[in-house]
Amino acid sequence: MKRLLPVALALFGVACSKAPEPVAEVKPPYLVYVTNEGSGDLTVIDPAKPEELARIPLGKRPRGVQAFGGQIFVALSGSPSAPPGVDESTLPPPDKSADGIGVVDLAQRKVVRKFFGGSDPEQFAISKDGTLIYVANEDAAGASIIRIADGSVLKTIPTGEEPEGVRLSPDGKFAYVTSEDDGTVAVIDTAAGTTVKTIKVGRRPRDVAVLPDGKRAYVTNENDGNLTILDLEKLLAAGSVTLEPGLKPMGTALTRDGSRLYVSTGRGKKVLAIDTKTDKVVGSVEAGQRPWGIALSPDEKMLFSANGPSNDVSVIDVATMQVVRKIKAGDRPWGVVVIGQ
Repeated sequence: MKRLLPVALALFGVACSKAPEPVAEVKPPYLVYVTNEGSGDLTVIDPAKPEELARIPLGKRPRGVQAFGGQIFVALSGSPSAPPGVDESTLPPPDKSADGIGVVDLAQRKVVRKFFGGSDPEQFAISKDGTLIYVANEDAAGASIIRIADGSVLKTIPTGEEPEGVRLSPDGKFAYVTSEDDGTVAVIDTAAGTTVKTIKVGRRPRDVAVLPDGKRAYVTNENDGNLTILDLEKLLAAGSVTLEPGLKPMGTALTRDGSRLYVSTGRGKKVLAIDTKTDKVVGSVEAGQRPWGIALSPDEKMLFSANGPSNDVSVIDVATMQVVRKIKAGDRPWGVVVIGQ
């Protein structure tokens, strides 16, 4: 009996012990999605770990990226890359079959649809109700208004050569489209589908950031190294923001209240913070090699910049304006969008 007692007690302990409870999956508060122009895919990043969670194939030259309704929309282009200084006559012909807007389902993490986006789509804006998309067609000197449901082009409006940045007014009544070659911003009446004013800005304007009240906007002029301030009520250039020499302003990210504007500076390597009340630069950080697309986290505590030549993404603490880490992406990361879980 004495020999059996330890065995009996052990069996009793096994019978009474609870099975380990499954560990609940802890989702990060948000994920970062980065378009990689060179490798033709989308990097999914968990910034808390930090690491790449997935790589989603997209198509040729994914650049502009926006999120809406549980999906990510990406501008795809079959036109060969033509950086400044490149003789375009030496490039291969464009593959127009590759042009379009790819739609990525976030749950499935794959492209579930592709619709026509006009010729050589680069950047775009989505209407508040998610029914229309306004696309800059880089090689066609125009912007297309496209119905998302069926991909039909409702209208194409001339904008000037090499349109790039596209932003909507907060009420959705106007679209603002930059023309790199002409150095202008076309103001488009979205209901009429017509250009109501063309505003002269600086050389090679890249992006537009519209304040929440819809009264002012900022245009990044890459070749002038400054920002033009637009008065959107009078539809004219009303001033400028001077930057230190050598900076090439590119992409923008604006806080929800409009108090801070963040600007990437391309070959200048820095990301800047601008106080929109004083129109002064109040912070800067060297983010990486040619930072382009930038986006804020949902809590607006972190900023993410896509650094093309170094194939990585910088994570910037905006309180200290310091890079806290860098995360590898694909080949030539271009655009960034951040989505809460």
